[in-house]
Amino acid sequence: MLHEIVSAGFGGQGVLLLGQTLAYAGMLEGMEVSWYPSYGPEMRGGTANCTTVISSGLIGSPVVSNPSALVAMNRPSLEKFLGTVKPGGVVIYDQTLYKSEPVALRPEVTMIGVEAQKIANELGSTKVANIVLLGALIEIVQPVSVTAVQEALKMILPVRRHNLLPLNYAALQKGAEVVA
Repeated sequence: MLHEIVSAGFGGQGVLLLGQTLAYAGMLEGMEVSWYPSYGPEMRGGTANCTTVISSGLIGSPVVSNPSALVAMNRPSLEKFLGTVKPGGVVIYDQTLYKSEPVALRPEVTMIGVEAQKIANELGSTKVANIVLLGALIEIVQPVSVTAVQEALKMILPVRRHNLLPLNYAALQKGAEVVA
């Protein structure tokens, strides 16, 4: 089993947290993992992306040119990385910010739009839009289990933020429900 996942968006959207959560969840399930973050010097508001590799075998490199899955939190990220996704791959994107459906220039890639910002807002905080998309990814691609993701969130979020775990779990579940 090999999952090469790129998550991308603006800084501050939780893109790096999404990828890091996947990596921790993979470790908890005894898999080989790598997490490779990249962000612009602007930090919040600048571009950010990361590559997470989860594998049952050794990982040759954390650098991935052609991921099997893409999670795009904004249009520039979708446009930048769509062409890199392997044929047969999956693209999950936040469609809340689109006035119209993006043109799928790659019919050999499965495109799944999720109104992540809207769903997160309905749950009480737009800050969990990344977790909504993570839930959709887990449901469709199944790189790790939901239980492992929940445990990973406990490890990653500082103890002072553990009061936000129920909100994150709800966002994870809602993301999975909308694509099931």
